[in-house]
Amino acid sequence: MVASYETLVRSFTKLYRYQHLSAIAAWDQAAMMPQRGNDARGAALAELAVLMHETLTAPQLAAALTAAEGEVTAPVDRASVREMKRQWQSANLLPASLVEQKSLAGSRCEHAWRTQRKANDWAGFLANWKPVVACARQEATLLAEATGLSLYDALVDRFEPGMTAAVIEPMFAELKHWLPPLVQEVLAKQRTEEVLQPTGTFPVEAQRALGLELMSLLGFDFEAGRLDVSTHPFCGGVAEDVRITTRYRTDDFVQAMMGIVHETGHARYEQRLPREWVHLPLGQARSMGIHESQSLSFEMQLGRSRPFLQLIAPLVAKHLGAQPAFAADNLARIYTRVKPGFIRVDADELTYPLHVILRFEIERALVEGDIEPEDVPALWAEKMQAYLGIDTRGNYTDGCLQDIHWTDGAFGYFPSYTLGAMYAAQFFATIRAQVPDLDARIAAGDLAPIFTWLDANLWRQASRWTTPELVERATGAKLSAVHFERHLRARYL
Repeated sequence: MVASYETLVRSFTKLYRYQHLSAIAAWDQAAMMPQRGNDARGAALAELAVLMHETLTAPQLAAALTAAEGEVTAPVDRASVREMKRQWQSANLLPASLVEQKSLAGSRCEHAWRTQRKANDWAGFLANWKPVVACARQEATLLAEATGLSLYDALVDRFEPGMTAAVIEPMFAELKHWLPPLVQEVLAKQRTEEVLQPTGTFPVEAQRALGLELMSLLGFDFEAGRLDVSTHPFCGGVAEDVRITTRYRTDDFVQAMMGIVHETGHARYEQRLPREWVHLPLGQARSMGIHESQSLSFEMQLGRSRPFLQLIAPLVAKHLGAQPAFAADNLARIYTRVKPGFIRVDADELTYPLHVILRFEIERALVEGDIEPEDVPALWAEKMQAYLGIDTRGNYTDGCLQDIHWTDGAFGYFPSYTLGAMYAAQFFATIRAQVPDLDARIAAGDLAPIFTWLDANLWRQASRWTTPELVERATGAKLSAVHFERHLRARYL
């Protein structure tokens, strides 16, 4: 290993260890920490964010990167330097004072949001949110000036490197064209279908036991992760210690069960990242769109498929008690029921992209200064009515306060969800072409063909390739919405 590259490896290994601590502290803040600990935790996380920023902006890294670009020859090492440089460039464009300010504002806003959402308190939230938006705009300005990207694209690039609104907008416009009429067609079809709703109370412990068994079926490594509860389900931690969370309702097990399947998709990706690279940018997840493709591969492509529900129907009855509603065919009707609703995370597979498009359009306008934070509720209500036929006026709890992402300034993240659905559909179309009897194997409990393909083509590749390269190497084609539309029409019609 050349000396310049050794210097980079030492610095990025140190950075990864700081990130490890930050991730576990953030998980604890969301899942376990008592309320009065928030101010101290926010200050500690802000201090750690500054320490990570200082590590990435250390003067010796610039010279080491320049030297390494000319010295390393192995393809993997060259890819490693490329990813290091991408992180370094981004960090060096932001002053430490802004990093600290953003972390503190985000911690304060997110913590207060937990109670403000329940109280429908838009005014209280707005006071905390304005500083978050101000930090995001400042960050976008600095990144855009240096990269030549638009303000919004500069933030999208943090989550989906190389992706721009110019690519996203036409795909989303296409979805807005064919999705609403498809939703209406499916609603008309489903009005003629009888669905038995599960009855009774479903104790949290029984739901948890079912979730743990599903995680085992899906290959989760419990020696390298755990399941907990939080206000908003998420997957956190690090590859060696993956933390997933869900939330439970005793009158409805559907949400928690598929939430666990979804987060397990994220977790399997993290757990299978190559350990020999995981401390370097090269060995970390390629992008948030690819990360979402894994959760949606598990939840939507696999989890809501008829053969998978046929496989797990006995597990549902085992943990929650036998009843006619738990028959495999009825579970399939429950988990593919289309009903426009307020809440994105509870949305069905067909209406979900419309929730994402709404957020994409609002946050883009907000970051670029076309609207102000005060304008969001009215614009939200207008778009919910137009896209989903739902009135959210005055209902902030189920409207613009429902998501955690904007509370800490994660603008540019939302497109990843629908890009992930498109990636997932294209990945599964490829798997099905290679394994013609896939449905029969799933129903028989043989999920190995799926995991083997994902492991070889995505999980173990980490960030060795750019996202377009990764997708084309895995599927033989560039990303296209065609596979997503075919999947939805096949499943629902």
